[in-house]
Amino acid sequence: MTTASFKSIALLEPALLAPLRPPERVVPPASRSATTPADAPVRHSRPRRKTGLSVLIPAYNEASFIGDTIRSIREQTIQPDQILVVDDCSTDGTGDVARSFGVEVVRTPKNSGCKASALNFGLTQVTGRFTLAIDADTTLAPDALEKLMPALDDPLVVGACGFVLPRHVRTIWERGRYIEYLFAFGLYKPIQDYYERPLLASGCFAVYRTEPLREVGGWPRRTVAEDMDLTWVMYINGWRVRFVPEAVCYPVEPHNLAFLSKQLRRWSCGFFQTLKVHWREVTHIPFLRTVVAIGAWDASIAAVALLIVLPLLALLVSPLFLIAYFIDLPAVLVPVLYRARQRGEVKRALASLPGFFVLRFVNAWFVLVALWREVLWGKRLKGFQKGH
Repeated sequence: MTTASFKSIALLEPALLAPLRPPERVVPPASRSATTPADAPVRHSRPRRKTGLSVLIPAYNEASFIGDTIRSIREQTIQPDQILVVDDCSTDGTGDVARSFGVEVVRTPKNSGCKASALNFGLTQVTGRFTLAIDADTTLAPDALEKLMPALDDPLVVGACGFVLPRHVRTIWERGRYIEYLFAFGLYKPIQDYYERPLLASGCFAVYRTEPLREVGGWPRRTVAEDMDLTWVMYINGWRVRFVPEAVCYPVEPHNLAFLSKQLRRWSCGFFQTLKVHWREVTHIPFLRTVVAIGAWDASIAAVALLIVLPLLALLVSPLFLIAYFIDLPAVLVPVLYRARQRGEVKRALASLPGFFVLRFVNAWFVLVALWREVLWGKRLKGFQKGH
């Protein structure tokens, strides 16, 4: 089981895959430190024109990363009209770093402890027809916005998201996540997009039409998975959300188990919280209904089988049952190597496979804990904890 179990589950139809041509490197080169302001204007190959796009960057203690995020936005092939950093009462000078880059910074009256609250605070000051939300630790491929925005040419499309890859691929946890993302965003997500029902518009990099976003009240605060919750709300209101694989972003993923635990706890609990809120409405949206049902099955029955049933069978019946842990290896390997080959990263992908199988067990554990906590025990996770 992977994080994709509850982030991007769908029926496998390899023929539906769309070609992906992101930059060849996972880590875009940075010529300056994150805290050093751009002391010269960025040169663009195209004349500046109004795009109607506002960028929202919610940030809490992100001084080490936010400079790279702002710089990557400034170096886009098309430029937003507004860059707004929402400083959620940081204590490390995040706001000062952002101001040194010449962008607009607003500070919440008090720390909200919730990404959705910070985003909604900024949404009240957005001036563009489109609102892009990007995490303060996420950088973009140079043409990410240019690739992403055409998805909104369809008036029924209110949101769009891009391809996600870890910025760093060094530790076993980052390597496991690298394989998960190649698999989920390279296989599941294009199929979901074919049916116009991506399970969620990834919160680290997604754009919305501003007016519909305001109509639904912005990002929901009732769950800790505001991105999934918002995506389902858009579907329930009859709108569409698209996935654009050519638009690539690079978030900083958890590099150790302590930070990974915070992220997985939030993702797992967020899935069950969102399911509890919307399950009635979801049953009336055919393909989304199927995707969510498979995700719920994989997040419960499959996790029990992985952590409990297979070890017992191997211990009591035959060690040959341990082979089941790798029975889906070809199904994982083919799409992963297909995407890795397009990026010139086959060696990186092969070296990262062990991390994927280690992470699978960790994912399963947190899913079962979330199932117990959110569904059986009824004790909701409320706090938003950073994953790095």
